Amino acid sequence: MDVILANPRGFCAGVDRAIAIVEGALEMYGSPIYVRHEVVHNKFVVDGLKAKGAVFVEELEEVPDEAIVIFSAHGVSRRVEEAAEKRGLTVFNATCPLVTKVHLEVVRHAREGREVIMIGHSGHPEVEGTLGRYT
Repeated sequence: MDVILANPRGFCAGVDRAIAIVEGALEMYGSPIYVRHEVVHNKFVVDGLKAKGAVFVEELEEVPDEAIVIFSAHGVSRRVEEAAEKRGLTVFNATCPLVTKVHLEVVRHAREGREVIMIGHSGHPEVEGTLGRYT
């Protein structure tokens, strides 16, 4: 049997949703719209969003007070959410629903006193966001 992969394959629903949130915020509020971490690992898409006025940052501290910020599909830690709220940032949470489900499971297991082992790439935004829920 031959297996043929479509090329290009497109993005998962979570990434499509995150891109739509960034584009919608740009249409609604104009630029700049700050996005914490690239919304997708795709230079073409990121460059297109930059051209429309999205400003990609790695840390929340790079976002001016009271600005609009979007959390990428990778999700963020609770600490990042609290820092954004404290600074009066308008937040659009584009976290993938499947990532949110993982976050909720980590919280549940932590509350039940279970140890959680996370397998992933150290420093990757999705891993950092998930580990930031384990308290």
